Amino acid sequence: MLKQRRRGIVVFGIVLAAAAVTLVFLGISSRKHAFAALNDRTEASSVEDVSVVMPQPGDSTITLDLPGDISAWYEAPIYAQVSGYVKMWDKDYGAQVQRGDVLATINTPKLDAQFSAAQATVAVATAKRDLASLTAKRWKNLEGTQAVSKQQVDVQAANARTEQAELEATQHELAQFQAMEAFRTIRAPFDGIVTARKVNVGDFVSEAGGELGDKDEATELFTVADVHKLRIFVSVPQDYIEILKKGVTADITVPQYPNKVFHAEFLTDATALDKDSRTVTTELVMDNPDNQVWPGSYATVHFHVPNTQHALLVPENSLIFQEHGEQLAVVDAGNHIAMKSVTVGRNLGQNVEILSGLNPDEHVVNNPSAGLLDGEVVHVVPPTKGYNDVAEVTRKPQSNPAGEGQ
Repeated sequence: MLKQRRRGIVVFGIVLAAAAVTLVFLGISSRKHAFAALNDRTEASSVEDVSVVMPQPGDSTITLDLPGDISAWYEAPIYAQVSGYVKMWDKDYGAQVQRGDVLATINTPKLDAQFSAAQATVAVATAKRDLASLTAKRWKNLEGTQAVSKQQVDVQAANARTEQAELEATQHELAQFQAMEAFRTIRAPFDGIVTARKVNVGDFVSEAGGELGDKDEATELFTVADVHKLRIFVSVPQDYIEILKKGVTADITVPQYPNKVFHAEFLTDATALDKDSRTVTTELVMDNPDNQVWPGSYATVHFHVPNTQHALLVPENSLIFQEHGEQLAVVDAGNHIAMKSVTVGRNLGQNVEILSGLNPDEHVVNNPSAGLLDGEVVHVVPPTKGYNDVAEVTRKPQSNPAGEGQ
């Protein structure tokens, strides 16, 4: 009986020891698996998640919409060249005029008096010259006789020359007043339209430049514009100046004709950029049949020119700026990062042009982190819809309202 009890105790101890050993083994094994899983998760979390986009081909046509100002082909402010009072104006706003047509007439009593005085002076000088010439001729006939001396003959000849010079001086003065008299009539300098009339009958105008205001500031009497052609001035941003060349055309739209498109041709540009706006003043020319478009109008200039650079488009936020210049992070087949130096073209808003350094089949990291390194292993994740999805990226360049600099 005692032996059986001892045997039972031994068996129980053995079973208990086996259970304890099993528990220890299971605990060690569980901890090992947990440590391995933790290590895997740690390694996985150390690999950065990135989303990638594929470069898109650039547009075959550069489309650029810019604001423009329309001016007349020729425009001349007309000022008074003499002082006086407006007797009558003959042409009003919008009048069609031909070169030489009378626009207004000025009463010039002071000038008229000066002109009459100059005429009288010429008449007196003419009489004196005639008398001096006759006297000199008579003394010349007596030369060689004992009645006159050689010196007296020379004196009379000199007097005749002096009076001739005096006559010529008075004639020049008369011609000046005569020319001024012609300015009493204001005439159109060329064919065109009267776009401004700033005088009325009885207004006093001066040769300083027109009607005298409260501050004695002279203004023009009329403005005449030749509008058979129009000049369109537009400020083109620096990024697009390569499109400015002979043969380039543009479509012109104006608010008063919303459904009509006019056509203009490149004429010239300033060949220099404004340092404040980084734009170049560009001049286009447009035919204006029937004077449909008025000078002073606001216009929208639409450029459509072939894009010869064959650039690739990537999101602007994919660019990396480092000591090596502008770069893109590209993911290779082994999910390794390769930093590629690229040449950047125009900034189109959400997109930028890549002119060289990138292949169209490469995967570009969109919005890379600052700590991304060359050769680093990454984990490619699907793009965030609506944020870095390439389908959401706008590819066409945006318009540049108000000619702002780039």
